[in-house]
Amino acid sequence: MKIGVIAAALVGLALFVWLLFHIGLESVWAAVAAIGIGGFALLCVAGLAVVALLGSGWLALIPGATPRDLVTFVIGRQTRDSAGDLLPFSQLGGIVIGARAVILRGVPPPLAFASAITDVTTELMAQIVFILIGIALAIAQLRSSAATAPYVDGLILGTLLLVPGIAAFVVLQQRGSALATRLAGRFLPAALKHTAEFSQSMRAMYDSPARLALSSTIHLLSWIAAGGLIWLSVRLIGGRIDFFSALAIEALLAALRSATVFVPAAIGVQEAGYVALMPLFGLGPEIGLAVSLLKRARDIVIGVPVLLAWQAMEGRRALANPAGT
Repeated sequence: MKIGVIAAALVGLALFVWLLFHIGLESVWAAVAAIGIGGFALLCVAGLAVVALLGSGWLALIPGATPRDLVTFVIGRQTRDSAGDLLPFSQLGGIVIGARAVILRGVPPPLAFASAITDVTTELMAQIVFILIGIALAIAQLRSSAATAPYVDGLILGTLLLVPGIAAFVVLQQRGSALATRLAGRFLPAALKHTAEFSQSMRAMYDSPARLALSSTIHLLSWIAAGGLIWLSVRLIGGRIDFFSALAIEALLAALRSATVFVPAAIGVQEAGYVALMPLFGLGPEIGLAVSLLKRARDIVIGVPVLLAWQAMEGRRALANPAGT
């Protein structure tokens, strides 16, 4: 792991601990405990439903896919997210592991890696729209707060500047350029074993604007559903928040996490974001920290078994095929 990533993780962890003690362990624990085991189980089930939606967004890109393939891509998406949330990697590491998970279930490696890259692109398109929706919903609160008002224009500009960047990346992928292949070689090295097939698979997905639009739409619905998880968490804790405020919080947090993507698992960043944003909508910072802790607990409860299952599958594949896939 690079020194910079380690340093970012340590700073984030220190921020997390400081927030926990600054707000008060007792008040945060009381908010967390308020939901009970049944409420936490409900959050886990709702979280899995969001992942199923994300997996269907990935599946929508696959030429000739059938509904029976949905399980494969839901497993791949959950593995990707679990790796990104629990392992000391960047989000790019999670993408590689997610692609490996669908390969283990029979998806050809070129298609798995090409679709993983394209899925990231369509999700980023949806994320830009979601962030802009969140800014629109929260613009009054952001401008009325002395802490956030100076950053509103920069937030809007930064989000809009992502649009030409994504557009350029899409064009380069669509043309099957050498840049896309070099990116795959850097972040998804296994794809280079099948360079021609990789490029062909990517072109096949970009030859269907309908698939790209469907994938982006599903991802936008997934982001909205993630906002629903915030609403559900706050209500289970006992707080009062409307659905659109929860959407705004999730959208602004998505912008913050995107800006600090180099911090593993957004440790400290996620907590600070919730703590800063909840008071804008009339909630205490302890509720924000409790929501973050519940999310991390859900990630652990679901993610650990998923990653263990992935490792077991990798082990069986290695024993059956020592030369590798």
